[in-house]
Amino acid sequence: MMTNLFSVFDPTSSLFNFSLNWISTILGLMMIPYTYWLAQSRIHFTWNNILLKLHIEFKTLLGPGGHSGSTLFFVSMFSFILFNNFMGLFPYIFTSTSHLAMTLTMSLPLWFSFMLYGCINHAQHMLAHLVPQGTPPMLMPFMVCIETISNIIRPMTLAVRLAANMIAGHLLLTLLGNTGTSMMYILMPILLITQILLLILEAAVAAIQSYVFAVLSTLYSSEVN
Repeated sequence: MMTNLFSVFDPTSSLFNFSLNWISTILGLMMIPYTYWLAQSRIHFTWNNILLKLHIEFKTLLGPGGHSGSTLFFVSMFSFILFNNFMGLFPYIFTSTSHLAMTLTMSLPLWFSFMLYGCINHAQHMLAHLVPQGTPPMLMPFMVCIETISNIIRPMTLAVRLAANMIAGHLLLTLLGNTGTSMMYILMPILLITQILLLILEAAVAAIQSYVFAVLSTLYSSEVN
């Protein structure tokens, strides 16, 4: 039972000894060149408006100290995570963002580059962040330890938050889907409606988690500027 349940998250299935599951991650990159040859549609116009709103919001979060063009990176990260989250909602498509190997690959180098940049260029500013303003002198050593630990676990919290939310919804959909074979026909419409509602919820979670990942990365970047 458990092997079948978690097999949807298994990245080891292969064809001719070559793992094909991770190909779903780069399908979006393959479709990008074709968008330049497509006429403007309402979907294209809506997506451009969403990206423009995100650009304005990320620019506000970065503040005046943010580098020009840095919002492009965070908007691209949002688009990449959103595409992979939505790809996992289709049947028989591998959900790459439900694995820590994928999420840690995005969060760990990002956090390390922020820390390295801050230590080299704004070391005094980063050390001042370890002690919040108004902290009593007796509590300063404890606050330094707490702030240091919370700073170190940031990439893990980013990765685990995204992976756990993707896994939780998919497991719930799989568990309810497996009960359909042993359920009475009278209850089948209820199961179908429940699955549709959960799928809508998963679509909302996919968008929200990609937004949260991008916003938190932007906030971490703004702290080192």
